[in-house]
Amino acid sequence: MPRPKNMKVEIIKARGKIEKSDVSNQVNSSLSSAGDMFITPPTDLRGYKRLVNNSTILPQCIRAYKNNIAGFGIGIRYKEDVPETSEMKAEWDRITEIVELLNMDKNTKEVFEDIIEAREIYGIAYLEVIRNLKGEVTTIEFIRHTPTIQKTNPLDPYIDVEYLYKSRVEKRRKRFCKYRQQYAGNTVYFKEIGDKRIMDKNTGEYRDGVALAGQATEILEFAIGVEPYGEARWLGQVLSVDGSRKAESLNNRYFEEGRHTPLMIMINGGTLTDDSFTKLQTYMDDIKGENGQHAFILLETENLGGGTVLDDEKSPKVEIHNLASMLQKDELFQDYIDNNRRKAQSAFQLPDLYVGYTTDFNRATAQLAQEVTEKQVFHPERQRFAWAINNKLLADYRFKYVEVFLKTPDISNPDDIMKILNVTERAGGLTPNKAKELTYKAFGEVSENYKGDWGDIPLAYASLSPAGQLDQQIQKAAARDDVEITAVLKEIRKLLIAGGGKEDV
Repeated sequence: MPRPKNMKVEIIKARGKIEKSDVSNQVNSSLSSAGDMFITPPTDLRGYKRLVNNSTILPQCIRAYKNNIAGFGIGIRYKEDVPETSEMKAEWDRITEIVELLNMDKNTKEVFEDIIEAREIYGIAYLEVIRNLKGEVTTIEFIRHTPTIQKTNPLDPYIDVEYLYKSRVEKRRKRFCKYRQQYAGNTVYFKEIGDKRIMDKNTGEYRDGVALAGQATEILEFAIGVEPYGEARWLGQVLSVDGSRKAESLNNRYFEEGRHTPLMIMINGGTLTDDSFTKLQTYMDDIKGENGQHAFILLETENLGGGTVLDDEKSPKVEIHNLASMLQKDELFQDYIDNNRRKAQSAFQLPDLYVGYTTDFNRATAQLAQEVTEKQVFHPERQRFAWAINNKLLADYRFKYVEVFLKTPDISNPDDIMKILNVTERAGGLTPNKAKELTYKAFGEVSENYKGDWGDIPLAYASLSPAGQLDQQIQKAAARDDVEITAVLKEIRKLLIAGGGKEDV
């Protein structure tokens, strides 16, 4: 065997502590951090608004999103279902006050309705965030002129940011964008929400020593998709929307430029006399109203002349041809317009019921359409907005027990609930408190549980078990104000319940 060549093995040890990178290393050309350059939108966003204004379906779809995502209001709830403490109640009162005072010109839910409307038109919408001296969000303002906002790529350096996660603070590193608004010859700069650095609103520079009045406020953006300026949900239907507008315009021009001549008078071998032509013209002008009732017209003709004596003299022949069949009976491109309307609706995933186009539905089909649309469309959108409110707008308040959510409509079917209750009652699982709760809810009222444990005992069990029979005796004794008997019966009842399965002995 040949001798192996000399081999050298060397162990290289790392110097210092090995750490994992805590920043993203992915390459994305559209989000490169090279340079403080503002991104130009791929299209002029002002054209989106014009297309929506001229569309016969987009406004209804956008209004459906606006009304069903934020239109039912903003609610407060506890994160966990635990007994309420004084600290939890204090947080509840605090967050309720904050949400109600976020905007003094309108209800807070209306601000988010405006956000949703702009977001569905342009694919992106912006909210100006204003903080107090403590760094807490106190005011939000919807930026109306969405196309006037421009943004940069995320810029170096990375900034340390703190997040509250389940009562503990987590630290991450993040790059932030800059925003600017150019409108009516003025330019104002904004920071991205969460950026704690001081920015000059007139120059966009980060520097200390800027007066409070000259410091930039923050922007919270709501974009659809992953592009820097989002993507309008109906972007793929632009040709259909524009085509429908042109078809409607063509139908509209028919009333000004279309054919309206109802008949044609043809004269063969002659011509109308001047007097007959004048009469016909006057008749056509005065045929409206009472002038045309019970009237008749006499047309006289004359030969054209120019024939010889040898020609047979023939009388002019007058023929009247009906042209009504050549008139446009109804609008053109009806199928094309209707197909385009359905395409736009499918981009929003909305059934006809939500845009006012359907007449052939019943309660069952309407219920199913609502349930599917709630699960597939509106519920996920509400969750996205609620997350942004809790984790961005209200993050610096560090709420431990309460959170904000967007309210939902009640789409439950009373018939289905009644069937469930009937089965539950026959099986012995319906309690007085639950029956009272459902009854009050049907009338739009809030119920309170009955006093005593008996309200949580199923009715069938209460009537059959010894403990349930004792409850009836306790109620009768209490009605007679027999205090001693009532106390004895309650003690017996406690012993029966403590005995568990032995209570039937």
